[in-house]
Amino acid sequence: MADINAGSESPNLLSTHWAELSIHKHWLVAEGQRLLEHYAKARVPLGFATLGNDGNMVDDTAKTIITARMVHCYALATLMGIPGSAALADHGLDALLDGPLRDHTYDGWFSDASSAHDHSSRKKAYVHAFIALAGASASIAGRPRGTELMQAAIAVIDQHFWLEDEDSMLPSFAADWSDPEDYRGANCNMHTTEACLALADATGEIRWLERALSLAKRFGHDIPATYHGRLPEHFDGQWNLLPDYNADMPFDDLRPWGLTPGHFIEWAGLLLKVESACQVRGRSAPDWLLSDAITLFDNAISRGWAADGKSGMVYTISWEDEISVPNRPYWVQAEMANTALMLARRTGQSRFEHYYRLAWDYIASVLIDREAGGWRHEVDADGHLSTVVYPTREDLYHDFQATITPLIPTAASLAGGLRTHVLNAQW
Repeated sequence: MADINAGSESPNLLSTHWAELSIHKHWLVAEGQRLLEHYAKARVPLGFATLGNDGNMVDDTAKTIITARMVHCYALATLMGIPGSAALADHGLDALLDGPLRDHTYDGWFSDASSAHDHSSRKKAYVHAFIALAGASASIAGRPRGTELMQAAIAVIDQHFWLEDEDSMLPSFAADWSDPEDYRGANCNMHTTEACLALADATGEIRWLERALSLAKRFGHDIPATYHGRLPEHFDGQWNLLPDYNADMPFDDLRPWGLTPGHFIEWAGLLLKVESACQVRGRSAPDWLLSDAITLFDNAISRGWAADGKSGMVYTISWEDEISVPNRPYWVQAEMANTALMLARRTGQSRFEHYYRLAWDYIASVLIDREAGGWRHEVDADGHLSTVVYPTREDLYHDFQATITPLIPTAASLAGGLRTHVLNAQW
């Protein structure tokens, strides 16, 4: 496999952003459409299910997180004018509102369609953040039931998950809303920040921007300032660091032990989106939003990109910045591309354009599966398919968003940005 780090590019070439080139935009649109067509086969009667690494469905069990992400993505595609997308978004909306994914007794949503009879099943903030995102994006896209789902998700989040005195989300409950989890974590709050920005765009209510800003301050500013520009993710209910959390589960897909450079980068991107949201609404954006975004990105690159001398961003590192899990997840590379692009635009620094190109070269060379479809969700350090962290290919959320982000100016949410782009007839 060719070393995509080899060689150097002319500063003059780097001064022109790939995202400004029509051929690059056409390539992104084509890749996005390929992903949309591939994942449409995951539709099942009760929502959307999981695809395997061979591109075929694993089983027909509808999953809530997959269904919510599919609604979000096909709502974005609807805004882009891609035929057939609205019907898929509407199918997911019906499934989330009317089917067994939703708890029609206690309210909220289960993890999958089989959990209604599983009393050990927990209701998770992570899942509900994506349901809110799905509702907001579908509402912005003008889907008939988008606002209905959005308001249902808001009611559950406000009543159960959002902690006003902490400005964060409580991670999980038992199915009947008893037994709140004695844990605070970065991951569910990261996607809640994304959802809040979309809700701000969908509703026009300033409280969602206020929540996004509060979350960005805690996780993008305060915590990294305490830990040398790095972002620990696991805390107890009193916000005491849990350095050994999941030490026996380093390959966990949501709460792995140690530090996750890809999340440094994802939070950096969110800081830039919060800054954009403030500016659009005519309010002053804190200076730390940009400076901390740069710090988080740089720390992720220095500790995670090619950390073992081979291309790609690793999954996790230890507290001593040594590699913990060397495998390269697809979402990490996608978020690297997104944030590098936004930083290149925001700062004008060519080094961010360099990282944008590195990320896409790696994705195109290693992750895009032109035979089975979709992207390989995980590869090892040598670029070979791995299934340690991600045994299947669940949905197109990270991949598809990466193909859209360069097409529009940086915005609080992709749905809001697409809406503005379409209304201004800028396609």
